[in-house]
Amino acid sequence: MTVHTGTTSATNTTSAAPAASTRSTTEEKLGWLVQGLLARTPGARHALVLSRDGLKLCSSPELSVDQADHLAAIAAGIQALSHGASLQFGDGTGDVRSAMTEFYGGILFIVEAGEGAHLALVTAEEADAGLVGHNMGQLVEQLDGHLSAPPRLP
Repeated sequence: MTVHTGTTSATNTTSAAPAASTRSTTEEKLGWLVQGLLARTPGARHALVLSRDGLKLCSSPELSVDQADHLAAIAAGIQALSHGASLQFGDGTGDVRSAMTEFYGGILFIVEAGEGAHLALVTAEEADAGLVGHNMGQLVEQLDGHLSAPPRLP
């Protein structure tokens, strides 16, 4: 997300700088973790961290901005549908551990990665689903509740 300040006073510019700096640092840390996931997961092609409502928080560099935004929207939609299925046919909490979509040419894995955040990974279709799930689980444990994406206010 880019902060556009336009013509602002010195006070507004000063208050915007720490937020942008914090966001950049968070993206760098997440980027490093996402790159590690790709490196240790055979067949992994793309990864991103997203908010529940589809806002891309961090993505692997192989994805263009448009591709990352598109993948975030897809993953958020799948998670929303899975949430509905869980409410209706699960234990009624609506909680979703993971979702997997297999398509010709690849597999999309999505797991919860903190309060209101998800981790999505696209792999080649021959990827080992067990290893993918294990590696994604390890990354979520590394995040250890430090990642949250509260709903955005209108």
